[in-house]
Amino acid sequence: MMKTAYTCFCTDIIHDGHLNIISEARKRGRVIVGCLSDEALIRYNKFPTISQEERIKLYRSIEGVEEVVIQNDMFYDDVITLIQPDYVVHGDNWKTGPAKAIHDHVEELLRAYGGELVDIPYTYNEKVKKIDLQLREKLAMPEYRRKRLRQLINMTPIVKAMEAHSGLTGLIVEKTVVEHEGKLDQFDAMWISSLCDSTAKGKPDIELVDMTSRFRTIDDIMEVTTKPIIFDGDTGGLTEHFVYTVRSLERMGVSAVIIEDKKGLKKNSLFGTEVKQTQATIEEFSAKIAAGKRAQLTDDFMIIARIESLILEKGMEDALTRARAFVGAGADGIMIHSRKKDPAEILEFCDRFREEDKTTPIVVVPSSFNVITEAELAEHGVNIVIYANQLTRSAFPAMQKTAEDILRYHRAKEVDDRLMPIKDIITLIDEI
Repeated sequence: MMKTAYTCFCTDIIHDGHLNIISEARKRGRVIVGCLSDEALIRYNKFPTISQEERIKLYRSIEGVEEVVIQNDMFYDDVITLIQPDYVVHGDNWKTGPAKAIHDHVEELLRAYGGELVDIPYTYNEKVKKIDLQLREKLAMPEYRRKRLRQLINMTPIVKAMEAHSGLTGLIVEKTVVEHEGKLDQFDAMWISSLCDSTAKGKPDIELVDMTSRFRTIDDIMEVTTKPIIFDGDTGGLTEHFVYTVRSLERMGVSAVIIEDKKGLKKNSLFGTEVKQTQATIEEFSAKIAAGKRAQLTDDFMIIARIESLILEKGMEDALTRARAFVGAGADGIMIHSRKKDPAEILEFCDRFREEDKTTPIVVVPSSFNVITEAELAEHGVNIVIYANQLTRSAFPAMQKTAEDILRYHRAKEVDDRLMPIKDIITLIDEI
């Protein structure tokens, strides 16, 4: 009986490296190629630029491939249980980093019945390098990036967004992948916060940093990343100005803007009722949303309404009334905010909103109520969770302590053991 050789692809373009894998697999038996599903791909730090069906068709067209199957589990449990291939053939680039967990798990699965894992030297030449770069550039193009948030909402139980305020923090969000409890995971999107953007520039968070400067931050991040961006639009400013902001963000490739239903000089929501904050009327804010939607040119871009009723202690009914009105005005999502450590009122809002609206995306920012997990939020209908300022808040005390210790000891030796080698930082930055 002819032996079976299995390999899994997650690429949108076939190059010499993939053909070499197929060639090595053919030497060992009948070749079956697994097409990693969209849902598994996005957990594996990749995002498809063509549909799953198109990828299947592409793999079937390769000479020597006899069968293509869908692989839903990035750790191969599903296909190895079903097919029990004699060989699994893969490039040896998965022997290090987070993917090593997959490599070791596959090896263990195969060992259980006498299968063999074949690691082929990874093919890397100028042609392959160029194709990889083209794929990355394609993902970064506005027309591809802009629609990705909507795609992610439909493809994953909950979209995880982390704040970024510079090219370097953007790269951290882009490239951080972890293996935990038999799974790989990563962030799905980036949140460009007005608080963190202002803080990075040493300015107060009162909408002092103008849009031109904030757009420059977007440019810095977009130049080196591919993940979708959610932009913190504060109050949106005057309606006449907001329509231009929408056009600009849409043109840049930003996926969504979140604006809050307050007016006047901005005060951070975490102050709640400790400082005077004025909530816009339902009519005023609805008009702003509607104007933004009229200015929008594509179906991809999202305007998300942030409701401050719970922050300002206006009550649950006011929050729900506003949510209904803002969706009616055209809002593509609702962000509900709270500064309480107990997530109870957030969950009550989500449950009651979901009773009457099954589809409008819900966004939460669990800065205060940080005990709740993403899975628990998803159970209550939350679609997007934003970690709004954790990178900024973790960086500041580390930098301050380093500065203090250098002053204290009059040299840098005492801080060296907690510093990341500059070589490791540089490896985050891709060279063309």
